[in-house]
Order: sequence, then structure tokens, then C-alpha cells
Amino acid sequence: MGIWNAVMRRIDKANGKFIRSFGHDLTTPRGRRVARFHYHWIDHAILRYWWTNFAQIAPGVYRSNQPTHARFEVMKELGVKTVLNLRGEERLSHFQFEKESCDKLGLKMVNIRLHARKAKTGERYLEAINAMREIEKPFLIHCKSGADRAGLAAVLYLLAIEKRPIEEARKQLSLGHLHIRWTKTGILDHILDLYEARNEKSPIDIEEWFRTEYNRKAVQKSFDALPIWRR
Repeated sequence: MGIWNAVMRRIDKANGKFIRSFGHDLTTPRGRRVARFHYHWIDHAILRYWWTNFAQIAPGVYRSNQPTHARFEVMKELGVKTVLNLRGEERLSHFQFEKESCDKLGLKMVNIRLHARKAKTGERYLEAINAMREIEKPFLIHCKSGADRAGLAAVLYLLAIEKRPIEEARKQLSLGHLHIRWTKTGILDHILDLYEARNEKSPIDIEEWFRTEYNRKAVQKSFDALPIWRR
């Protein structure tokens, strides 16, 4: 098993290196063609022309998967002023085309990198909450698929800003949006499980919990120790 895991890690590393090796040049006709290929087939944009995973979280707040340019045009018509990109600032095709679209349409782009398969620091989650509190509405939150990172951000928005009950907010992180908790993306549910259990003992604001009690390493370790059927 150890040898197999090592082999798989090397394959994943090589695959990641290949994916990041091209698709970031929009300055020449050839570069754009290569970037288009990368965007459609490596980043799977070909699936996102029809499948949007779009939903309204609260008044003036929306979520989706990575939009195409045509969908950014629809967002503009809807009144969206700001785009919160949870994939972070990148050199790759998806970011370059998104930035180009936002610049053309006059949409402000805010970039924060979250992860779907591992716990981030409390400071990073607080950064996301503060961004959602401060950016101009209406705004769109997106990640790649709109299932995991966008779902977590939607939960955090409802908890921290709308002050909704956690049982209501957690519906944003669900199979209905194609989030699957018994995979590695279950770390996001685990974070919320721990917060919910803590909050039941004595009420604590989600931001205060991230600031004073949340420990990324401990959270990740406790999740990794769970059998799949417990996730």
C-alpha cells in the first residue's frame, strides 16, 4: 500500500506539472489557441457552457461554477458588479480568460484561494468572510465546479453575515450542488461538524471560533483519522 501511494503521488505530481506547463499566454494568436484548448479540455470549460451550478444564496449574492465569457455577460445583465474568485490568482487559462472578461465588462474581480480537499487556516476563512462583507453587491462567488469551495463560502456568508442558523446555512454544501462529503472534500463538512458541536456547548460566532479556537492541523488530523463511512 505504501508503494502504491508513493506511485500515485508521483503520478499526481507529474500530472499537475503538465497541466500547469501551458495555457497561460493570451498575447499571440497561437498562444490564445493553446490557451483555448487548455481552458476547454484541461480545465473542463466545455462542460460549463450548459452546466452552471448557479443559485442565489441571499439577496444580491450568487454562486456558480467557473463562468464562461457568455455567462459573465449574463451576470452583468443580472446586475452583478463584483466577482469573488475562490481559485486564486493564476497564470493558467481559466484565470486569464476570466480576468479578460471582467476587464471587458467592467466587473471587479477579487481573488482568494481556498481548497476543497484540505483545511485552510482560520485566517484564510476570515479573509473570505471579510471579502464577502466588504465587496460591492450584487456579487458572484465561484470556484471551478461550484460544488465545494463555493458551497463553503456560501455557508460562511450565511453564518457570519446573514446570521442564519447553521442547519439552514449547511444546505449550501450538499449533494444538490454536487458536493460529496465521503470523499476528501468531506473536510469542509468536518470543519462545520466541529463548529456545530462547539456551538451546541455554548454559542460562539463563527468568526470568533476561527480567530480563537480553530486549529487547521488538528482539524485535518481528526478528519484524516475518520473512516469513510463516518464522513
